[in-house]
Amino acid sequence: MEPARGGEERSLTSFVHSIGLRKRMRWIQSAGNWLRVLRTGYPAVAGSIAEARATRPYRMRGWLGDGTSFRPSAFRCRHSDSRCATPTNMMLTRVSGTPPPVDLRYVRDHLAQVQENIQRRGVDVNATLVVQLYERFCALTAEVDLVRKQRNEVAARMKNMQKLSPEERSECIALGKQLKERVTALEAELAETEQQLYAEAVRIPNRTHPDAPVGGEDQARLLRMAGKPRDFTDFSPKDHVELAQRLDIVDFEAAAKVAGARFYFLRNAGAMLELALVNWAMQHLTGKHGFIPLIAPDLVREETVWGCGFQPRGEASQVYSVADTSLCLAGTAEIPLGGYYANEILDETQLPIKMAAVSHCFRREAGAAGTETRGLYRVHQFTKVEMFVLSRPEESDRVHQELRSIEEELFDALGLHYRVLDMPTRELGNPAYRKFDIEAWMPGRNAFGEISSASNCTDYQARRLNIRYREQVSEKLRFVHTLNATACAVPRMIVSILENFQEKDGSVTIPQVLRPFLAGLERIQVPPERHTPSRITEPAGAQPTR
Repeated sequence: MEPARGGEERSLTSFVHSIGLRKRMRWIQSAGNWLRVLRTGYPAVAGSIAEARATRPYRMRGWLGDGTSFRPSAFRCRHSDSRCATPTNMMLTRVSGTPPPVDLRYVRDHLAQVQENIQRRGVDVNATLVVQLYERFCALTAEVDLVRKQRNEVAARMKNMQKLSPEERSECIALGKQLKERVTALEAELAETEQQLYAEAVRIPNRTHPDAPVGGEDQARLLRMAGKPRDFTDFSPKDHVELAQRLDIVDFEAAAKVAGARFYFLRNAGAMLELALVNWAMQHLTGKHGFIPLIAPDLVREETVWGCGFQPRGEASQVYSVADTSLCLAGTAEIPLGGYYANEILDETQLPIKMAAVSHCFRREAGAAGTETRGLYRVHQFTKVEMFVLSRPEESDRVHQELRSIEEELFDALGLHYRVLDMPTRELGNPAYRKFDIEAWMPGRNAFGEISSASNCTDYQARRLNIRYREQVSEKLRFVHTLNATACAVPRMIVSILENFQEKDGSVTIPQVLRPFLAGLERIQVPPERHTPSRITEPAGAQPTR
């Protein structure tokens, strides 16, 4: 059942009023329709919600997870300034019918621990205000329910008006009007309180593993140092940019002309090396460790981005958004994989669910500067193989260590010198409970560079995406734990291979494990003479040659 897709307010209004109240509510709840309603500027939807509340106890699981009524107030404005004077600037920031983004009862009952965690993570959020708003919300909800009950009792009495005296009839009418006004005022206050609560609660970060170091990047704890740095005794190592250009496997100049800075063309053996890395990593994950292989979409909905803990829009966002749509370019396959089971209830026997996806990753990298932006190290688009796991809460720590072990297997097989770090509290971001970073030695940079990370996000993403499972014995519903880890970020793998396995003559030796995926190629040789096609720019107004 759908209205005409003309986008006109008249069409949508006619459709909404043409269907019954219950069907109207179902249509409003369904995916994408809130966004359509807000874009058309249709003003009567709030009235439909109010009508549903006033005429029947139309109850559903709200975002607070307590069975309270559905409220449009949880949808908030894209901007915080006067640009949002009209509904056309609104955006959907969560899926209706989902539980809260954090466990509000836990925040209330463990306020001191939550505040300490916020302070250690360096996050700007007022947990005390969240608790105050939550208690106010609960009190208002109880009061609204009480007044509704009283109003319903009065309405029931008025059904038998003929049995009432004129004085009782007048009294019922006056009391009914008074209760109706009271409900309207309380609902407005409740909606405003809920909106404030949601805006503050969504900023609270995940809890932190007790073994995570406290502080900034300099407090990272070394867990393992693998291999040794190569001894370049007979020549000075070059960086990957110089090597790639001599080998004719990357073209930065052409990419800058086509797409701008920090893009690249992989060509010749460079293109084949990317395919080899992807196929090798996917074969290892699926064949040895039983991961489900997927090719993930590059475009995702804003609510999925938000559900994974990323900010889909705004000046500080690292996400590319598509104009005039609710779509974004995914910065990692973690996002579409996180949304794969959104709003679903799984059976306990399905867990753990292990997925491995190949995807393109798109990142604005706003604010990045210096040597890290040189060459392939920090780019706007790249290919990556990502691991994503849904597990039972009791298993997530073990699964996290397993993901780290898989990463180490891959980098050991390549023969890299790397270190494993337990990242400190201020480097976790909001979603991660604990995070391991792996950094490879890059001789051209004369420093370690990050090539992978593995994060245990516990129930942080599952709450926002509403992914639950049913326990076999108790049949209780619980949130899954989500974990993610990088198996192969292609550009940084290429950087590591070029710089660590370069030879004096400028060639690069291919790691043994990749050779079967490169038709047995053992070394990328410097071409005898690099052929660069001439690039002729025709004068403005010139007619094309036929």
